[in-house]
Amino acid sequence: MEPRNKTQISEFLLLGFSEDPELQHLIFGLFLSMYLVTVLGNLLIILATISDSHLHTPMYFFLSILSFVDICFTSTSIPKMLVNIQTQSQVITYSGCITQMCFLLLFAGLDDFLLAVMAYDRFVAICHPLHYMVIMNPRFCLLLVLVSSIISILHSILQSLMVLRLSFCTDLEIPHFFCELNQVVHCACSDTFLNDVVIYLAAVLLAIGPLAGILYSYSKIVSSIRTISSAQGKYKAFSTCASHLSVVSLFYCTCIGVYLSSAVTQNSRSTATASVMYMVVTPMLNPFIYSLRNKDIKSALKALLGRETIKVPIVLRVKTCP
Repeated sequence: MEPRNKTQISEFLLLGFSEDPELQHLIFGLFLSMYLVTVLGNLLIILATISDSHLHTPMYFFLSILSFVDICFTSTSIPKMLVNIQTQSQVITYSGCITQMCFLLLFAGLDDFLLAVMAYDRFVAICHPLHYMVIMNPRFCLLLVLVSSIISILHSILQSLMVLRLSFCTDLEIPHFFCELNQVVHCACSDTFLNDVVIYLAAVLLAIGPLAGILYSYSKIVSSIRTISSAQGKYKAFSTCASHLSVVSLFYCTCIGVYLSSAVTQNSRSTATASVMYMVVTPMLNPFIYSLRNKDIKSALKALLGRETIKVPIVLRVKTCP
């Protein structure tokens, strides 16, 4: 289907990874599996946090919010890609593309801010343990999430409005499996200088800002851990933030890797493949990182899954009574 000249365009074409029909079934099965694992894993983290009263703490409150955001983040792009593969169509409507881009920016920004908030939570827990519950009270935790959400919403709306002012001609092919902001802007036939300025300024403020906060928090955490005399005390203090540090490293390393690869190579398909790391792989691995390295989460998951399996024999036993 060839794009046509229109004053008001109605659709984009998402080229995805490959047009080879033999690879489409493999890609469909792979992404469907990763999406289901992502949703199920993060949903279990949320349910475990809600069901276990021992996990009703600021740390696990932020973790449950992060899991919810990860589900939403992947759900904005993967289902549409799977539908396109199944229907053998590359089309996404203009309004659908702008909406998808808006929500992707929203949840990506929330992911970024939540990682910084969780780093601050670990900083308070390790460096100011006696005042932890006073500082990280429920009202303050909700305020941190609310402020992060507002900033992310304003950013996504701003970028979407900046795209809406652009005019598009005939080159409406996006060499990605989702409506990525830079790719959509580059499809425009009008001047995009102002868009590029806003994109780079937002990247500096919204990416480097939280990263600086994370680095500052962990520099204080390391300094505090070094003052602990016993090796067991140092290990216990570090183990409380090891999972979060792993998630932070995975998130930022994959994002930096994607943008470095896009700067080095002009192959947009390669950039789309690299984007899978932070779009799909990172949200999928987060529940495993937190569950495998956290005894409280593992205990809560065992209790949650145990209750579900116990219900079946109890019901059967009641049914067989005379």
